[in-house]
Amino acid sequence: MQQEKTMMTRDNRPCSLVTGGAGFIGSHVARHCLDEGHSVVVLDDLSGGFADQVPEGARLVVGSITDAALVTDLFREYHFDYVYHLAAYAAEVLSHYIRRFNYETNLVGAVNLINEAVKHRTRCLVFTSSIGVYGKGQLPMSEDMVPLPEDPYGVSKYAVELDLAAAYHMFGLPYIIFRPHNVYGEHQNLGDPYRNVLGIFMNQIMSGGPLPVFGDGEQTRAFSYIDDVAPYIARSVHIEQAYNQVFNIGAKQPYTVNHLARVIMDAFGVDTPIDHLPARQEIYHVYPSLDKAIRLLKAEPRIGLEEGIRRMAAWARRVGCRTSQVFTEIEVSLKLPPYWASLAEAHQSSTR
Repeated sequence: MQQEKTMMTRDNRPCSLVTGGAGFIGSHVARHCLDEGHSVVVLDDLSGGFADQVPEGARLVVGSITDAALVTDLFREYHFDYVYHLAAYAAEVLSHYIRRFNYETNLVGAVNLINEAVKHRTRCLVFTSSIGVYGKGQLPMSEDMVPLPEDPYGVSKYAVELDLAAAYHMFGLPYIIFRPHNVYGEHQNLGDPYRNVLGIFMNQIMSGGPLPVFGDGEQTRAFSYIDDVAPYIARSVHIEQAYNQVFNIGAKQPYTVNHLARVIMDAFGVDTPIDHLPARQEIYHVYPSLDKAIRLLKAEPRIGLEEGIRRMAAWARRVGCRTSQVFTEIEVSLKLPPYWASLAEAHQSSTR
């Protein structure tokens, strides 16, 4: 096992595993777990995260959740009280073109964790699912709706939800499921061209390029600032009524992508051209009901879009445009949006 950061020994504190803890949401959850008094082990392959985002006091193990032997070794060493599973390749629309990778990473990787959590009697497994499980036409999205995912990413996330329910009924493994809604903020990957529209826009502004918008830009999302999400995920294991429940988490108010682009430009003090690309197949309007999370978790969103973007833009200016590993293994190119096809071709040309 490759390891960095702080070496830890088992003590009287609850011990938590945070997968994806060098990435965006995971690094914030790891920090809040430390604030909750946990000792924390982060497992991350650094494909979309960065070692310097792991909070001080956590141990970083560089590796993948798809490595079953590594996952087994970690559980044997630490006997985790809690598991926070945030590692994933979260690219809903792209998942149509990377089915094998999607299911190996997002489903089989989760099963490796569930197996070990059952065997080691983990006290709770917290899973970040996705709004992608809902499908279209279900507004506002609420937890009592029957999920109808329309892309492989949503299918994989819902499959894990179902497996967690099955593991609870068969083995008594407690779980908590969160469905975050378009989260943004500090530590978001600015270099991934396929996902995270705020990161893409900020990267383009700092690189001097236009903002790529699929279709007319009038599609809506409930963009949610990280501080309205991560603290509640971390402390949920200490709330009894949260166990074996599913929660939407994030913001209430939806905004169009066009409005988002304008707010980001204002935060950077620029007027950047928008490049309207051909529309892709995606759910057009997305916003949640947060009644359950507010009632049981007191998770009332507090940070508005302008303030959240101002904070993220200040951070982005400090760290600049750094890139992580670029996903290039497209498995199916049929109907691949031309913009994405050009990205893959450009990367292949640069590595020849």
